[in-house]
Amino acid sequence: MDHKYHQMLREMFALQQKLNDDTNGEGWEKGYNKHGRIINWHRCIYMECAELIDSFNWKHWKDINIAPDWENIKLELVDIWHFVMSLGLEMYHNRRLGDIDDIVTYLIDTKYFDDFCMEAISPSDDDAVSITNSIEHMMKDAILKESFYKLSDDFFSASIECGLDMQTLYTLYLGKNILNGFRQDHGYKEGTYQKIWNGKEDNEVMMQLLDESPDITADALYHALENRYKAL
Repeated sequence: MDHKYHQMLREMFALQQKLNDDTNGEGWEKGYNKHGRIINWHRCIYMECAELIDSFNWKHWKDINIAPDWENIKLELVDIWHFVMSLGLEMYHNRRLGDIDDIVTYLIDTKYFDDFCMEAISPSDDDAVSITNSIEHMMKDAILKESFYKLSDDFFSASIECGLDMQTLYTLYLGKNILNGFRQDHGYKEGTYQKIWNGKEDNEVMMQLLDESPDITADALYHALENRYKAL
């Protein structure tokens, strides 16, 4: 396995640990945030799965000729990945199984990871039914509170079907991680944050900034978001 993929995974898990510490307070792995609210990563996963399914034209009674929103599907997968990683961090902490490097070592040896690191093959609109079934399978496993090991397999398998590869996940995760931190800094938890920016959801703005500057640094992306937000 290429060393860079190990580094990508390690960086994402480290960023997720920091985001969870900043958002929920240190000690969140015990199942409660700093406000005493229960944390349920399995519920987070299956609710995000439901949002992902809505990116497919599954309704038989409405807009039956609309194609799947493949770009939004990738973003929804990135949201799911936040929660799958959080489940892994919680499990490894509570069971004293090791640290981030141990999680990464496990993941790079899983059955789907090698294929996930290959360049993605774009799915066709005709694949929507089978992909929806795969997402529902992951949703079922989350509802049944299956382990991080099972849900990470589900995630990699579904991502391959959706045309998401490791490099793209890494790029989108970094962007979404910065956006999530930006939201928290600007009133997301308090309900004062504006998610629509001049008619576009903040996710779209973040994607546009990444497209315009693929090599943008985390700090530069945060400042670019801040400049756009101040101009609202």
